[in-house]
Amino acid sequence: MNAPATVLNDDLKETIQTAYRNWLAARGFKPRRGQREMVAQVARTLSGESPRIAVIEAGTGTGKTAAYCLAAIPTAQALGKTVVISTATVALQEQVTIDDIPDIKANAELKFSVALAKGRGRYLCLKRLDDHLKYSGQQEMALFEMGDDDHLPLYQSMLDEFGQGRWDGELDSWEGELPDGAWSPVTTDHRGCSNNRCSFFKQCPFFKARNALEGTDVIVANHDLVLADLALGGGAVLPDPEDIIYILDEAHHLADKTQNHFSARARMNGTVQWLEQINSVLGSLTQRFARPEELVQIATNVAGETGSLRQAIENLANELKDLEYTPRDDDLDIHRFPMGDVPQTIAEAAAATLPAMSRICDHLEHTHDLIQEVVSGNRQWQNGYEAEDWLVPVGQLQTRALGTLALLEDYGKGSPYRYARWVNRTEFDVEMISAPIEPGHILEEVLWQRAYSVICTSATLSAMGRFDRFIERVGLPETTTQVRIPSPFNFPEIASFHVPDMSSDPRDFDAHSDEVAALLPQLLAQEKSALVLFTSWRQLNAVMKAVPGKLGERLLVQGEAAKQVLIRTHRQRVDAGEESYLVGLASFSEGLDLPDDYCRHVVIVKIPFAVPDDPVDQAMAEWAEARGRNAFYEISVPDAALKLVQACGRLIRHENDHGRITMLDKRIVTQRYGRALLQSLPDYNYQLNDRG
Repeated sequence: MNAPATVLNDDLKETIQTAYRNWLAARGFKPRRGQREMVAQVARTLSGESPRIAVIEAGTGTGKTAAYCLAAIPTAQALGKTVVISTATVALQEQVTIDDIPDIKANAELKFSVALAKGRGRYLCLKRLDDHLKYSGQQEMALFEMGDDDHLPLYQSMLDEFGQGRWDGELDSWEGELPDGAWSPVTTDHRGCSNNRCSFFKQCPFFKARNALEGTDVIVANHDLVLADLALGGGAVLPDPEDIIYILDEAHHLADKTQNHFSARARMNGTVQWLEQINSVLGSLTQRFARPEELVQIATNVAGETGSLRQAIENLANELKDLEYTPRDDDLDIHRFPMGDVPQTIAEAAAATLPAMSRICDHLEHTHDLIQEVVSGNRQWQNGYEAEDWLVPVGQLQTRALGTLALLEDYGKGSPYRYARWVNRTEFDVEMISAPIEPGHILEEVLWQRAYSVICTSATLSAMGRFDRFIERVGLPETTTQVRIPSPFNFPEIASFHVPDMSSDPRDFDAHSDEVAALLPQLLAQEKSALVLFTSWRQLNAVMKAVPGKLGERLLVQGEAAKQVLIRTHRQRVDAGEESYLVGLASFSEGLDLPDDYCRHVVIVKIPFAVPDDPVDQAMAEWAEARGRNAFYEISVPDAALKLVQACGRLIRHENDHGRITMLDKRIVTQRYGRALLQSLPDYNYQLNDRG
């Protein structure tokens, strides 16, 4: 796995340097020290010896996208590898594809091919669309969920638009209305797909997009797709990890994305009802194909297994109902298992479900294989021409069965790694949930040990000057190459940071909310545009109810419309010379590009500590304390520091920008940890404890 010793030779160095000079000249830019440093570090890492992994924090204004592209693309071509640039969201993925990459290609005079990669679930499945239109009203076939017929006019419109070439079948390019629940019935996963045996294969939007990846020099993906590909063993959508140079942009999302991707959950009553659905689908399937012997045997066996499994699930549900629950909100109670340790009685009840659940998974897999054989012509059944129609419903049952089995195994058998485990209870059901506390062991197995090279980069990877928290969470060794490149902006001249002399403690919800509501009118009056950031819906709603009506008319509040609609309206108001103020939660604290007059003031209501009753964070803290660590200073404070840097980063978007930040949380100057948080921020013009 070692790179050829001559890879970073004089010719390659000259190619990279020439591309950088061309790009600078075409854009009219001057060389930036930090950007040059990043170009050199990426090139050295990719051409070095294994493990070729680097963690690079590049402050706002570094131009990191250009830096890693200019270094990685020529190096990958010399090595015969593929560059996969992965972003945190599909929106940012498209920005890289539509804006950044074409800029590099046009101005650096590099020759390379590029393609955009998205998960299968973002593409229309023509077979499923056709099935919905063809079998509408035939619920007895057990092909669809109830209520799908409500979307038939939409599905006919989709077919018309696709057939006329006005739509490419991609979710993100659909311009019409898309009600909740309308998309998932007309897309599929790998188990519901018959690949090149599908009658719509040549027109398939997903395979057209996937074919465009073959032999491509640069693939722009997102973290969810990368993780999904790795979970399938790699090479399912993207090339094999061993042939990939991964550029993980916005890598500060990687741990949370992995945590979410590898979490498991199952509802008890929902599972019992789902067992009935299995019998219904297999019964209908058997009848449609004139009761072939192998299907009759499977349906008979599964009927027996679901009977015993139903009883085992009900026994498990009874054990869960006896737990002590804490109210979370009006319709949700929660029981969290300290340190994720499940009581013996519940572990035994979960383990009792495993034999039947495992056999049901095997039967569903066998059924799916049989249908595939019929589709391919290797098995003859009466009405075999309908076999392709049944891949999706059976595949969906198989996917859910495997997910439920994974959850039950986790509760019944445990894991050598630490997991957070808890139960949600509503009026109608109880739901078991499991999530890895620190997902680094997963990334080590599927990514770090397999990838040819990985560059993790972001403007916010370190906390309080160290990468320890990021390194630990993603499972990298402490010896991993770590580089911090400061922002080139002259922050003291262009940005001020204010902490008013407030009387309330943010831990006193009512008093703090009242004081924030009283301060907001005068704070917002200082500029014609602002971004106000809360840490909870509860406080956002409380403050919004208390602000004067006249001010409320100028507020654009998260939840009142789609995020992009709010941002578009905000820009239109500012362009028209009107006052406009965006109000939101954490999702507004990063990824928003509001330069110049679009955001002259960022108001941060509270230090962005994690929600205190989050089950994963609680288990993480317990685990750290059990190892003799200080969970607050080693986990909570570093995590808050990263979020605070991201929130403040909404203000200054380029070197000629300017504005002010106001923090409405006096703890940043009164508590010992506040100094550490302030030291994590850029060198703003600090004005603490004032009314300005």
